[in-house]
Amino acid sequence: VQLQASGGGLVQAGDSLRLSCAASGRTFSGYSMGWFRQAPGKEREFVAAVSSGGTTYYADSLKGRFTISRDSRDNAKNWVYLQIDSLEPEDTAVYYCAAGGDSLRPRIEGSYDYWGQGTQVTVSS
Repeated sequence: VQLQASGGGLVQAGDSLRLSCAASGRTFSGYSMGWFRQAPGKEREFVAAVSSGGTTYYADSLKGRFTISRDSRDNAKNWVYLQIDSLEPEDTAVYYCAAGGDSLRPRIEGSYDYWGQGTQVTVSS
């Protein structure tokens, strides 16, 4: 199983980014997929998740600027995306995608079995 995250970079405040994550090696069509992030000096935190049925979940503090979506049509490779609008310097972090999550606990880091390597997002003011 491999999760490959991409799309991060150095951007200015107010810009938008779309992060992508390709999950391969098994099918994740029956499981939640999500994004977490870890800012410098802080613990990793939940950002967003999407269930197998398309229900989306967001961290309360991030609602409105983040949009998660997934594409599970190809059993060989599942995709999860995170659109981030109106980026703020506080969004600077390593963003991790996760798959294989318990659909009953999509916000819980420990419910995910597989993790990507992370993609760095740096927002300058």
